Amino acid sequence: MTYDQIAWLPLCAGLTGVGLVVSFLLLRRRGAASGLRMAAWSLLPLAAYLTGALPTLWRIGTAVVGFVTGLVFSPAVWAGVALAGLSVVLFLVSGVLRGRARDRAAAPAERGRQGVAASQAKGVTAGGSAAGASADEATRPMARPAKKPAADDDFSDIEEILKRRGIT
Repeated sequence: MTYDQIAWLPLCAGLTGVGLVVSFLLLRRRGAASGLRMAAWSLLPLAAYLTGALPTLWRIGTAVVGFVTGLVFSPAVWAGVALAGLSVVLFLVSGVLRGRARDRAAAPAERGRQGVAASQAKGVTAGGSAAGASADEATRPMARPAKKPAADDDFSDIEEILKRRGIT
């Protein structure tokens, strides 16, 4: 069916009329907000006809329907979708493998740094002199005080309140 084969004025006027009747019923049953919203939707078909927007809406609708039917019923399109999915899976797997390779490459270098730090901790520097505590402190990571998570503090406050009230 083509655009010119449809009697648009009676169709749009009919949709608007039926919508306005339904909006009146909604107004009485559900209130003003529902009734007014339905009235707004009901006026759109007649407004589209009077403004000349229907041919454009018809072309958009047929293009969308053609695209969807071409997508759903075409084996070539489904093969393309399958290949795109396979590509995504391969990207994800290669990222995981790349991360593992970096971890393995970083492990020997980290062991080498730990050996240098251990020799400096003993007080031996490149010049052969004892560096003492300053070299030891420079290579040792800063110790951070252990903190409880904020959630534990909240629970301890609650437990304290409950104990004061005699609730355990």
